[in-house]
Amino acid sequence: MPAYLVERYLPRSRAGDVAAEARRARDAAASLAGEGCAVRYLRTTVLPDDETCFHLFEADSLDVVSHLCRRAGLQHARIARAVEP
Repeated sequence: MPAYLVERYLPRSRAGDVAAEARRARDAAASLAGEGCAVRYLRTTVLPDDETCFHLFEADSLDVVSHLCRRAGLQHARIARAVEP
């Protein structure tokens, strides 16, 4: 299954919100998987000095990840296919 990276701006003033945001992403992935969508939450990584947050998912398509982001309330800057060697 392809991997997709969601890149979001996360200002330093909201850095404390990252645990709740990761939980929403994980819960949305589990909910969609329960509805028959092929999607899995992998991890969240934060670059605090760059004010950037990344969520990594495995999913059948970019559209599934986009739907997941809307469901989780994640305003994403972009979604890109990711390859891990």
